This record gives sequence, C-alpha cells and structure tokens, in this order.
Amino acid sequence: MEELLDIVAENNKVIGQEKRRIVHQSGLWHRGVHIFLFTPEHKLVIQQRSRHRKQSPGALDCSVSEHLKAGESYLAGAMRGLEEELGIKQAPLRRLVQFKMNYGPGDNMISTLYEGTVDGEAVRPDENEIERIIYHSIREAEELLAQGEVLCSRWFEQLLLWYVGMSSDVQVIDNPQEA
Repeated sequence: MEELLDIVAENNKVIGQEKRRIVHQSGLWHRGVHIFLFTPEHKLVIQQRSRHRKQSPGALDCSVSEHLKAGESYLAGAMRGLEEELGIKQAPLRRLVQFKMNYGPGDNMISTLYEGTVDGEAVRPDENEIERIIYHSIREAEELLAQGEVLCSRWFEQLLLWYVGMSSDVQVIDNPQEA
C-alpha cells in the first residue's frame, strides 16, 4: 500500500493528505525529518543510500532522512527513522532547525533537522535502504563536499552547508538556537 503523506501549506499547517507518488508528481508541500548523528568521537554518521533507491541512488545522505507519514509528528518520524534505517531504538535528539526547501523536481518539503549522539557500534543499517555507513568529522565531510568527487543527496549537501554556516538553500522557518 502506498504511503500517505500530510499536505501542508507554506505555513506548515496541514491542509489535506495524499499518496506519496501524487504529492511528488504535483509538487505539493509535505513534511520531512533529518538527523545528524555523531559518535562520542565527534564523527558524523553518514549513510550511503542504496543504489536501488529511486531518489539519489548511491548518494551520501544524512544519518537519517525520512518523509513524515500522515498525522506523524516530527519527533515521532525521527525516532521511526532511527529504528528503520539504523536499527537504533532510542537516542537523545536535539532540534536544530525547521526549514523549507526544494529537494528536487516536485519535492517541496518543510523539514526539521535534529542532532544527537550515538555509539557507532550500535548502528545496524537497513541493507535495503543503505549501501554502507561511513564516519567523518564535519571538517572531513566539508572537504568531501568541496572536492565534488563524491555524490551527495541535494538535501545532505544543503544541510551540511547550513550546519557549517555557509550559504545554502535551507530557508529557516524556526531556529531554537536564535531564540
């Protein structure tokens, strides 16, 4: 059965629900969540998406990236993503920012980025979604991005640029650190 997503207005208020395929075909605004997980050694947990994924196959991605299901909160979606993608049942998460961004053709989302810490040994990636996990410091991840030799998902690239304070396509809606 096809996943049902909340459709939102640009103010992030739910205005309806639709199948994921139709949401993307029509360019409707919907919700997503991302997580930057760090090991105690300050290494970012970066996933390489499976080469069988429809969107950004084989690309480097956030530790977790999820569409929110209809009626799902951002935090609930983040926790679901942790378990589904990385096999992690619980991790303390801190909300960094809520933002709007175009992720690609027909993919307009209002998303929240969280960060947290996890023992790298606890990561058990879903082999259907994730090719492999790599660990890099933020500086090393920046260098990978700058070299342009490694394929990165558009959203991971833009979120990493925002995270290090560089110009990006992340349109901040709410930043708790600035409150």
